[in-house]
Amino acid sequence: MKHSAVNVYEHCCYTVHPENEDWTCFEQSASMDIKSFFGFESTAEKIAMKQYATSIKKGKEIIECHLKQLEEENITHVPRWAPPPAPTMSHALPVSSARAIPACSSRAHPGSTDVLPGSPDDKLDTDYISRYLGKLTPFQESCLIRLRLWLQETHKGKIPKDQHVLRFLRSRDFNLEKAKEALCQTLTWRKQHQIDFLLDTWQCPQLLQDYYTGGWHHHDKDGRPLYILRLGQMDTKGLVRVLGEETLLRHVLSIKEEGLRHCEENTKIFGKPISCWTCLVDLEGLNMRHLWRPGIKALLRTIELVGANYPETLGRLLILRAPRVFPVLWTLVSPFIDENTRKKFLIYAGNDYQGPGGLVDYINRDFIPDFLGGDALCDVPEGGLVPKPLYRTAEELENEEIKLWNEAIYKSASVLKGAPHEVLIEVTEASSVITWDFDVWKGDVIFSIYHSRRAPQPVKRDGLSSHNLACPAGNNVQLIDRSWMLGQDYSMVETALTCREGESVQGSHVTRWPGFYILQWRLYSSPSCTSSSRPRVDDVLASLQVSSHKCRVMYFTEVLRSTDFRGSMSSLESSHSAFSLLSAATSSSNQSQTESSISR
Repeated sequence: MKHSAVNVYEHCCYTVHPENEDWTCFEQSASMDIKSFFGFESTAEKIAMKQYATSIKKGKEIIECHLKQLEEENITHVPRWAPPPAPTMSHALPVSSARAIPACSSRAHPGSTDVLPGSPDDKLDTDYISRYLGKLTPFQESCLIRLRLWLQETHKGKIPKDQHVLRFLRSRDFNLEKAKEALCQTLTWRKQHQIDFLLDTWQCPQLLQDYYTGGWHHHDKDGRPLYILRLGQMDTKGLVRVLGEETLLRHVLSIKEEGLRHCEENTKIFGKPISCWTCLVDLEGLNMRHLWRPGIKALLRTIELVGANYPETLGRLLILRAPRVFPVLWTLVSPFIDENTRKKFLIYAGNDYQGPGGLVDYINRDFIPDFLGGDALCDVPEGGLVPKPLYRTAEELENEEIKLWNEAIYKSASVLKGAPHEVLIEVTEASSVITWDFDVWKGDVIFSIYHSRRAPQPVKRDGLSSHNLACPAGNNVQLIDRSWMLGQDYSMVETALTCREGESVQGSHVTRWPGFYILQWRLYSSPSCTSSSRPRVDDVLASLQVSSHKCRVMYFTEVLRSTDFRGSMSSLESSHSAFSLLSAATSSSNQSQTESSISR
């Protein structure tokens, strides 16, 4: 693949194994040259590496599936390929006599009619399917039933509706294992951030009501809810400078939750399944002001979040009046958008949307907004520039985001030099599961987990009573007494993890013994350089940019009892935090351990 800014070269080689001519060796390699990518070279490189690794993994899955089917058919030997002899008329075989190997069922085509083994009762009511789910093949119906039964057996809490479960299956081409993994991560995320209660608790700030140029507007010709966003008229920089990224992100989440409700309502109104909506984006007024880097970062976070937790909810995206600067924005954003989603985009430049193949093909004339030449009045705010006197400092925005975190049952804590922050968790039975999710807001920290059979007493600090374990947000608590000996009074149960400023970390630990577990965050200090070693560049930069005396973290912890946890460890695998920086695609590394899974 070649591009003016990015060149990717891939090399694949098939050779005969030198020791066994019946074996085939396959080698695959790739290189990438990024000349210029508008300051996002590092991000583009990490995305490309992740996609390349995914492609290799997918190819391996296909080969393994093919070999498994050969084994199921008792085919133990496949003769080496040789050019077929030229057939004669008298000896030619009819095409219908050829026997082909069936297609791989683990990634069956959506049109496949293969049925997975199951009981005769593993079927859904035909009227229910046509009324609420849409046309399903027997294979797709079987996948939905199996995933629903698995959730009922393993998930303790609110079970998603069939329509939402079906979205995850469709987004993964009805690959059951991948759909399970994605759905479990979303359920964990929704629980941690109280998304089920968002519409009841979210109060949209007046500034958003005045300057956020988006809103719901009737429906399209298919009955899908229609959302209109006048992006070109929105002052993204002003909104971010006044409200912060987290408030904007909460607002977008509330819009997505409203969309799910509108889909259910339209399903009842039109008497047919409606599981997605149409989005109309007007770019008139878009200019280089909208390419402000923090605003682009907020947009990328939103795209990553929606793609992970609201799959198959966008039915069609109509982009109107795209200006000359749009290709620059598209170059930055498109790598973060799923390929199947990109196929739903229709882009119109100038007034092309008014002609054949334009809006009238998708929206009734009576519902086309007045600012696009239609007759329908549109309640979407006209936007404009946010007054600069309302701009807030970075510290004020950080405090506002901390408030939002606290509303989402997260706590904040300061980590001081020589005074780590520690959280005490009492476990009464073995095999309980401790889960955590935290963001490093300021400085670098080292995260560790310890176990003790006796209850530690919190050290008095900042006026905190020794009998109060539930400290207010921002206070520092130290539980491990300085007289304790590691290996005698307490022991480390997880390898310490160094976490850099801006990183988000999620993970879990299966306890081996009852007792008291201590989650500790302590200040990270760069190791001193010896005469035979030189300082790392990252450490030098970190020491220049970050205060060496104080760090700040936001965290959430929860304990799942062994009697309540009936699933597999796959449901506890790390899930990317919706309120963390950028996306998991641009994180620096992942670490996995036997009893704990940690991601950044």
